[in-house]
Amino acid sequence: MSNCDTGVAGLDEILAGGLSRGRLFLLEGSPGTGKTTIATQFLMKGAEAGEKVLYITLSETDEELRSGAASHGWSFPEQFDVFELVPPESLLDDDQQQSLLYSSDLELGETTKRIFEAFERIKPSRVVLDSLSEIRLLAQSSLRYRRQILALKHYFSRHEATVLMLDDLTADVMDKTVHSVAHAVIRLEELSPNYGPERRRMRVLKYRGRQYRGGYHDFVIDTGGVRIFPRLVSAEHRTNFKRETVAIDNAGLNALIGGGFERGASTLILGPAGTGKSLLTLSFVQSAIQRGETAAMFIFDEELGLLFERAIGLGIDLQVMVDTGKLVIEQVDAAELTPGEFSQRVRRCVEKQGAKTVVIDSLNGYQAAMPEEQALILHMHELLQYLNRQGVMTFLTVAQHGLVGDMKSPVDVTYLADTVILLRYFEALGRVRRAISVVKKRTGAHEDTIREFMIGKNGITVGEPLDGFQGVLRGVPTLVGANNGLLDPARA
Repeated sequence: MSNCDTGVAGLDEILAGGLSRGRLFLLEGSPGTGKTTIATQFLMKGAEAGEKVLYITLSETDEELRSGAASHGWSFPEQFDVFELVPPESLLDDDQQQSLLYSSDLELGETTKRIFEAFERIKPSRVVLDSLSEIRLLAQSSLRYRRQILALKHYFSRHEATVLMLDDLTADVMDKTVHSVAHAVIRLEELSPNYGPERRRMRVLKYRGRQYRGGYHDFVIDTGGVRIFPRLVSAEHRTNFKRETVAIDNAGLNALIGGGFERGASTLILGPAGTGKSLLTLSFVQSAIQRGETAAMFIFDEELGLLFERAIGLGIDLQVMVDTGKLVIEQVDAAELTPGEFSQRVRRCVEKQGAKTVVIDSLNGYQAAMPEEQALILHMHELLQYLNRQGVMTFLTVAQHGLVGDMKSPVDVTYLADTVILLRYFEALGRVRRAISVVKKRTGAHEDTIREFMIGKNGITVGEPLDGFQGVLRGVPTLVGANNGLLDPARA
């Protein structure tokens, strides 16, 4: 059996090919979740392919539908018919109300008759029925409602029409009558976080005979329609690439990390605020671009203008990199962006623009977009696995709470990363200094030393191992030997 495209970005991927032709489908969700928009896109897609389509509305007027479509920049083509089903005037006249027969008996029968008449007149291949709540009210009992839905299903099936029924869930939410009748059930949900705009997600509850992508998928309603972001499954994106260690343009850092970073591996940079995590990632981006590669940066916590200005202080001109197309840099508003959309943006940079180095700065901002810690870890696991399987070098930063002493991370993702770089403050000879060390590297050997590093107009300067101090990682260093290895601030 062939499939018909839904016309909704991302939905066909979730449904493993779209909707099966000649079947009846249920799209349910509370008011405002985007049912009408998706239904309109479904019919518009059919009309674009030359099919006759029919929108049967019991809840909205023809004018309201066209006005909603116009807000997305759409106008209904000739193949797009709207049948506005309103009660006949006789049923609205008190003098004509029946005393021996329930008026609902007449209204339900008349409604069904007019639906069939409209279908026979237009003979569409795609139909939307909006909404089932009106039919449920007319039926008044669960038995009559089920019989009515079955009658509609068999009628449309005989005529090989693909039908999308909408339900706004304003009646008893425990009524699963249509769930058992429909070939597939799609549910839309709207969430209201404590801060920021509402967020929407969808889930396929059932699809007979089809291996669809389960779970929740974020989506947005923009001008132009609904866009759905299928949940990322890293196992579907395996690629062949050459695993090699890539040296960076800094001898001290290369020595510390054991010769360089490996393609298809992730690096986590941990440290308190101000230790230079973001500036350190800039040096990795610069090295990638000097190798002729494309890099992508996703900045959660800092205004891009300020970051560009700070980079200039290191001798790194990010604007030139952007202008030449070698750097893709995006400001991410955690309050506005869902995790699903963020994953889609990262995928686009890798697959469409060929980014081989990706920086996410920082996971603290990403956590704000995904406040549930367990869900954050699952999202990060899939995203990092995906990037690793694409041969991308990924750099993530996490700001730890506190400045010195015992510091905590807002979320522990150290086990997900292949390499962990730790940055610390320490005090020596009356100055606040910075220390860098590698505490984990899965893909090879690394130094177990602690080195001082400085950030200055010459970029990142890494000193010799600090063999005269202990307690540097605790942030409470003690001089136990000569102060060998300290850098001269005047040379930074």
